[in-house]
Amino acid sequence: MKKALIASTALVLTAGWAAADVTISGYGRTGVIYYENDADVNETQVISRLRMNIDAATSTDAGVDFGARFRIQWDQNQDDAGELNAGKLYVTASGLTVEIGNTETALDSSGLIYATELGSYDRSVGFSAVTGNFFAYDADEYGNRIVGEDGNIGNDGVSRLGVFAKYEIAGVSVMGSIIDPDQTDDVEFLEGGNEKEYSLAADYTWNERLELSAGYTQNGAGFDDNDIFFVGARYAVMENARIGLNYVDTNDEDDSEYGADGQTFALYGDYTLADGLTNIEAYVANNNRDSNETDNAFGVGVNYDLGGARLGASLQRDYDENVTADMGVRFNF
Repeated sequence: MKKALIASTALVLTAGWAAADVTISGYGRTGVIYYENDADVNETQVISRLRMNIDAATSTDAGVDFGARFRIQWDQNQDDAGELNAGKLYVTASGLTVEIGNTETALDSSGLIYATELGSYDRSVGFSAVTGNFFAYDADEYGNRIVGEDGNIGNDGVSRLGVFAKYEIAGVSVMGSIIDPDQTDDVEFLEGGNEKEYSLAADYTWNERLELSAGYTQNGAGFDDNDIFFVGARYAVMENARIGLNYVDTNDEDDSEYGADGQTFALYGDYTLADGLTNIEAYVANNNRDSNETDNAFGVGVNYDLGGARLGASLQRDYDENVTADMGVRFNF
């Protein structure tokens, strides 16, 4: 009887496992980052990250896919690293994907908004650093309910709710998202903004050579009137060379509570050498923020493909006229 019970239990468990697709993926990276500064911190530090995505998915007989994701992420110098983040659920059918929970956001998913990033650390102090403040998929826990010094009840995101939709057809991707920082509507303050964020974006690829991308966010990161507009284009002038132009318009007030970054243009490109393994990338950017020491930033980077991993390095100068450099290795699994 006991053997029969064990056998039937094992059959049920293995049947459930076979019906679902459970995978772990992610990447690791480590190396050295140098940042010139006047603060009382080391300018050169070893910085590492380990990211693990836990995905579970299943398909119905009608061809509808259901899935879910948790993420575990450890970042060097981060206090709450290595814990499960807030999860998300999704359903996909006939080119349409809908996510609920800790979702992607439309602007953050724009195909070219991070195209200027360099090296193994994928950093861009000239463009990505000044694209404004908006919600994105959160790698960390949302947090817990907190009580302020005045006794008011608040939270640092525990009741945040996201809804994201993406539709793909014939080289076109259309995305939309809504993030409610507090769907319970029973807290008197949040660490961030209190407003719902609305975001739209679209990407188009023509003939595998021309890429177009645009996005708009209203009330970015929950801050009222924090509106962000982005548009970008990239063209493959040769099979191994691309050139692009990005533009983002955020807020012009340097004293705003959500950190304004003005208007930014970035001209960028990359070139793969004849060996097919070495990719050289660069950008030059212009930003009109009043507090800048200079309105121009630039960077150059290189990546070498090891097959499943890559070595990368970059050298950049930001709008404070500070030089930053990095060198490291990144591998995917």
